[in-house]
Amino acid sequence: MKSVQIVFVLFFVSVASFAQEKKWTLKECINHAIKNNISIKQSELDLQTTAISKKDAIGNFLPSLNASGSHSWNIGLNQNITTGLLENQTTQFTSANLNANVDIFKGLQNVNQLRKANLSIIASQYQLTKMQEDIALNVANAYLQILFNKENLKVQKEQNLLDTKQYERTVELVDAGNVPKGDLLDIQATLASGKQRIIVAENALLLSKLSLAQLLQIQDFQNFDVSDEDMPTMLSTILSETPEAVIAKAKENRTELKIAQANLAIAEKDISIAKGAYLPSLSAFYGFNTRASNSNGFDIVNGNPVITSPKPIFDQFDTNKGQNFGLSLNIPIFNGFAVRNNVARSKVALERSKLAKSQQELDIERNVFTAYTDTKAAKESYEAALQIEKARELAMQYAKDRYEIGMMNVFDYNQSQTAFVNAQSEVLRTKYDYIFRIKILEFYFGIPLIEKQ
Repeated sequence: MKSVQIVFVLFFVSVASFAQEKKWTLKECINHAIKNNISIKQSELDLQTTAISKKDAIGNFLPSLNASGSHSWNIGLNQNITTGLLENQTTQFTSANLNANVDIFKGLQNVNQLRKANLSIIASQYQLTKMQEDIALNVANAYLQILFNKENLKVQKEQNLLDTKQYERTVELVDAGNVPKGDLLDIQATLASGKQRIIVAENALLLSKLSLAQLLQIQDFQNFDVSDEDMPTMLSTILSETPEAVIAKAKENRTELKIAQANLAIAEKDISIAKGAYLPSLSAFYGFNTRASNSNGFDIVNGNPVITSPKPIFDQFDTNKGQNFGLSLNIPIFNGFAVRNNVARSKVALERSKLAKSQQELDIERNVFTAYTDTKAAKESYEAALQIEKARELAMQYAKDRYEIGMMNVFDYNQSQTAFVNAQSEVLRTKYDYIFRIKILEFYFGIPLIEKQ
């Protein structure tokens, strides 16, 4: 029994350990965010609302059917419906009605309402797609920030290890009398500064994990981690395209422009709906009613008036039933300029939609051109940072050799070492900035952030 319990304990421990050791890939992060992000869920609810509005538009083509009924008691002095005399009596009266109405022609408003509802669904779908794209970009940026902070922390730790070795080497040089003892104090300060940079790098890594975990709606951010091996590639041919080609491709694919086009089509339908109120409307109606009472009846028997007992209620319903049906034509003549003003407002809304679409095209041109320029500049900055790092590394090695033979003081040596550390950090910064710029430019060109299965 104990062995079985041990097996179960080991199983659950291994499962918990696996959960904590799970490292998320970029694809997993984006897919998880799209499924769980609150903003995306709100956009999905907006899409459901537009689907309900379409059902409303379809319902306008269907007839309306309503049933009603009433039952009343008359107590006290009331007119006897049989004799016509006022009497103190209690009577009951039951009535039932059924009414139907259907629009035959309504200025094509119902048709245009349905077309508008379909366009609204398309616009909501585009809006949902836009929200998913924005979340994907934010996730990719947060993901790359974690990778940057990881590598930066690794660089700081490696540098701290070198500082520790240099401290040990300086101790040997001080003991041998090759360098003054004051140099040892400077190396100790450098070592302390390196540890401080490690603390800052660790905090930055933790905060970047928190940021991404919040995007993914993950509570246990302290055990959250991403895969170090899922590094987006810098090998891209996007810069071989001209800015004009990228802009043209973006105008074909960008969701925000499709949203503007859908809103423009909706505004045109609003004008058609408003103009429909100028036209006559024709509807058909049908009504059925019946009634029953428990009052005494009146009849003539052998030439003499006779008061009779109430007939059975269902017999009364059958006897008193009636129907009415017909057509109703409504011709608008003057309505206080209401229709004219609605049409004018719809035309103003259409002009706003046209301006919004034009502005969106200008924004895409500006954003794409800016992204292209930023990507090109990021590439050049990264290449320059690599050259600077290489030069700083050689300069630091040269300074180290000179310091160890007493031809350089510790201050100049620390300056050279600090310049090399800064060069390493700049390489990391420009590297991840370049990767993210590539992703943005490819995104405008229609290349998805992740390949869909």
